This record gives sequence, C-alpha cells and structure tokens, in this order.
Amino acid sequence: MKTLKTIQHKVASPLVNMGPIKLRQPLPTEGIENVDPFLLLHHYGPYAISEFNNPFDLGPHPHRGFEPITLLFKGEQLHRDSLGNEIIVKAGDVQWTTAGRGIIHAEGPTKEFVKKGGDLEGIQLWLNLPAKDKMIPPNYQHLEEKQIPKIFSDDKKAQLNIIAGNQNKESGLIKTQTEVNVFTVNTEEGGKLEIEIPENHQSLIYLLEGEVLVNASEVLKKGENQMITFNQDGNTIKFEAKKQSTLLILSGVPINEKVTQYGPYVMNTQTEILEAMRDYQQGKMGYLY
Repeated sequence: MKTLKTIQHKVASPLVNMGPIKLRQPLPTEGIENVDPFLLLHHYGPYAISEFNNPFDLGPHPHRGFEPITLLFKGEQLHRDSLGNEIIVKAGDVQWTTAGRGIIHAEGPTKEFVKKGGDLEGIQLWLNLPAKDKMIPPNYQHLEEKQIPKIFSDDKKAQLNIIAGNQNKESGLIKTQTEVNVFTVNTEEGGKLEIEIPENHQSLIYLLEGEVLVNASEVLKKGENQMITFNQDGNTIKFEAKKQSTLLILSGVPINEKVTQYGPYVMNTQTEILEAMRDYQQGKMGYLY
C-alpha cells in the first residue's frame, strides 16, 4: 500500500562563501547536521563563466573516506584525478568519485568553455562510506546524460532521471557501496510524479529551479524554502510542479556511525583524520599536478 512520507524539516538554501565563490548550502544547515548517509549538498551557480570571470576552478585537492559526487546541470567541466582519469563532464552528466583510502582530483570549466563563455551550474554531494569501506581502493565512474535511465509521467510533462538506485523496475548504472537512490527531475508546469522511497531510507527533495507542491501540503520555491527532509515512515513522495522546475531527490539507508570530519576527509575517529593528513603529505594518495 502506498503511504506518503511525513515531512521532517523544510529549509532554505542559504548562500555561503567558499573561497572566491558563493554557493548554496542546504546541507548541513541550522538544525540539520546530515541526512545520513548524505553529509553535504552544495548547489553552485549558475555562474556566468568567461575569460574575465572563472571563479569555479578547483585545483588538485585530496579526499578520503567518502564519495564526492558532481551532477552537472549547465556548462562543461574537466575532471582530472590521481588515478589517471581526464574526462570532460557535460551538462546532464554525472561524475561519481569513490575516494576510499585516498584520491586527489581537480575540476573546473574546460578551456574551450571559458573561451566561448556560458553558464555553469551543478550539485556537489558528499556521500558517506561505512567504516568497513573507508579504505577501499579509490574509483571513478562517469555517466553521460544519454546513458541515464529515464522515467516519464503519463502526460510526459515530468522526467525522472535515475542516476543510482531503483524506480519502476529501472536501475541506475552507478555502482554504489551502500543502498541509495539519486534521482534528478525535469518537469514542465503541471508535471506530476509519485516516487517510491523505502520506509527505512533517510530522504530529501531539493529544488534547484522553479516551484513545486510536495505531498499535497508543502511548497518549495526558488529563493524561499528549497529543501524538504522526510521522516523514516511511509514509502512514497509525490509532487506537482507549479512552474517549470528542476529537482534533486536523494534517499539512502542510514549508516548510523560516528562521523569525524576535517576539511576534505571524512572518517570515524580523530586518529584516522591525522593518518589521512600524514598519508596525503607522504604521497600515499597519489599525485596530480
């Protein structure tokens, strides 16, 4: 039987300073430390990129103990990492990095994109790894937009893109370490969808653009409240778009372990953080110039 999940929190997506750029950070935010297993959600852009303005160019930096994920909605980025990958990520594509015991990567708009100019917009997620998997070998997965399975509403107004997890007998192509769903939605005004989310998952819906009515009770609107988190009850989330909208839907089985985080490292103890810093300095996470 389908039952709606009840709403836990409804929050804005405040702008925060990250070095030379401003971006939206709905997670973590006041009162919400994480939506386990998701630790961080950054919504960057849209930035007007040109030869005179290119703030989002992240040089080589390390990670350990989690999975940094980038979903690109507008523009073009170059991903490079210490595994030897060098891949252009285009609008609609996904890059899914499993940092594991350590990886160094860099990302930023491609030289060609900077030269011609245009808008850059994306989501970066931090997905935790359980203690038993924090030191697995690093890995990188790249999905092109055309590879992503899609489900449509009956009237074709709403499109659900399945990046990871399952919906309506369709499965995402990303191999995950824990049970998670990562979906994006593009919908015209009036588009409606019902999405099945297991009762034991922690879950959220984030609005990038537009306005939607969620579970026939709460409105998400750009510039106002942009994220809703749900309780671990019910098995369905539904929405109706009041305007053309873009959404992100995340859910996963909670890991329920202590998290110790410092900069680009997410571990379980302070000792493991110090070990990560030492291993990076000693070159054990590889090299990237």
